Amino acid sequence: MASALAAGPADIDEGIKGYQPAPETVIAKEQFRDDKFGVFIHWGVYSMLARGEWVMNVEKIPYSEYSKLPGGFYPSKFDARQWIKQIKASGAKYITITSRHHDGFSMFDTKASDYDIIDASPFKRDVLKEIADACHEEGLTLNFYYSLLDWGRDDYPRDPAIAHTEKEREMYAKYLDFMCAQITELLTNYGPIGCIWFDGDWAKIKKPEPGQEMVIDFDWGYERIYRLIHSLQPSCLVANNHHRIPIPGEDIQVFERDIPGENNAGYGRTSHVSTELALETCKTLNKSWGYDIKDDNWKSVPELIRILLSTAGRNANLLLNVGPQPDGCIPEESVKRLAEMGKWLSANGETIFGTRATMLKPQKWGVLTHKDNKIFLHVMELPEDGVITLPFTLKAKKVKDFANGAALKFKKTKKDFTVTLPDWADATVDYIIEITL
Repeated sequence: MASALAAGPADIDEGIKGYQPAPETVIAKEQFRDDKFGVFIHWGVYSMLARGEWVMNVEKIPYSEYSKLPGGFYPSKFDARQWIKQIKASGAKYITITSRHHDGFSMFDTKASDYDIIDASPFKRDVLKEIADACHEEGLTLNFYYSLLDWGRDDYPRDPAIAHTEKEREMYAKYLDFMCAQITELLTNYGPIGCIWFDGDWAKIKKPEPGQEMVIDFDWGYERIYRLIHSLQPSCLVANNHHRIPIPGEDIQVFERDIPGENNAGYGRTSHVSTELALETCKTLNKSWGYDIKDDNWKSVPELIRILLSTAGRNANLLLNVGPQPDGCIPEESVKRLAEMGKWLSANGETIFGTRATMLKPQKWGVLTHKDNKIFLHVMELPEDGVITLPFTLKAKKVKDFANGAALKFKKTKKDFTVTLPDWADATVDYIIEITL
C-alpha cells in the first residue's frame, strides 16, 4: 500500500478516475433527494464532559487521560426505539450518527480496535446495532458518520514535521488498513446503509493563495475507500465534509452550517455548488454538535422551518443535529423542536418531500419547489405590492392557498406569471401557494 500512497502532489485528491455511479447508486441518490430532511446525531464518550465533541482538542486534554472516560460510560437510559420514534415524529426520513468521531472512540462492536463501546466501556452494548434495528423497523434510512482523523492512534500522522515523508506514508498505510476494516464492518454488520459521511479531511489542507480554491495536501487513499464502499453496498452513497470541490467517487456535496452557495459560516472553501451531486446542509439545533450542558442557544421552531425551506428551495437536504446526553437521552429541548417540526411537516410535507427546486433560484420573497404537475411557492417575505411574479409563463389550471384551498387570482403573459396575494396571507413562517399545471 505504501507505493500507492507515495504518489506526487499531482496525483493527490483524484478520487475514482472516470467514476460512473452504478444504477443502484443513481436510484439511491434520487431517493436521498426525495427525503429532504434527516437528523444528525453526535454522541460519544465526550458527552460525559458535557462540553461538546471537540473538548479533548480544545481543552488540550492528554489522550492518556481522555481515554479513561470509556471506563465510566454507561448510558443507562439509552433506548434506541424511543430515539427513532422521536426522530420519526419530526418528519425526518433518515439519520446520520457518529460511528467514530475525532477522539477515536468507536460506538460500535469493532474487531479492528479495543477502544470501543464493547471492549472499553462497562455498557457493553452495540448501540449502533440497536439503532440499526430500530431504523429498519420504523422505515428510516441509516447513515454513518466516520472520522478520517484520529487524535489518539499512534498510526495516524499528526506531526507536520513528517509531512510527505516515507515515515508518514508507512504510518498512514497502517491507519488506512484500520479505517477500511472498520468501514467493512459498518457495511457488513448493520444491514442496508444509506451513506458513509466522512469528516476530517480539512485537517490536511494546504493554505491557498488569495482568490484560489483550497486544495488537499495529503493522499487519503480515497480511491481505495470509495471503491470499497461502492463494492460492499452499491446503493450506499459517499459524502465528504471536506469543504472543497467534490472529487470523483462522491455522491453528496456537504455544506457545514451553511446553505449551498452562501458560505455565511466561513467553513466553505469553495464557491462551487454541484449540479450533478445531491446536496446537503448540516446545522445544529443550538450551537453545538455534541452535548454541551451550557449551550442554551436554541433556534426557534419558525427559524428551523425556514432553514428547511431555504435548503429545499436550493434543491438540497437539511441534516439537523441533536447531541444526546451521557445518560442516553436526547435533550428535552431537542425533542420538543423535532416534534413541532413534525407537526408542520405533517400539514405541509407535500410541498417539501419528493420535490425539486430547479425552476427558479431563491427570490427575495422566498423559494419555489415543484413535483409532477404541482408548483409550490413558499412566501417568507410579503412583497410590498402584494404580488408574486415568476419570470416565466405557465399554463396553470388552478392557483390556490395551500392551507385552506381558497382560489387565488393569477395572470399570465408571454413573459411572466403573477399571483396576487390575499389579504390573509401570513408569511410569519411560510405562506404556501399551490399552482396546478
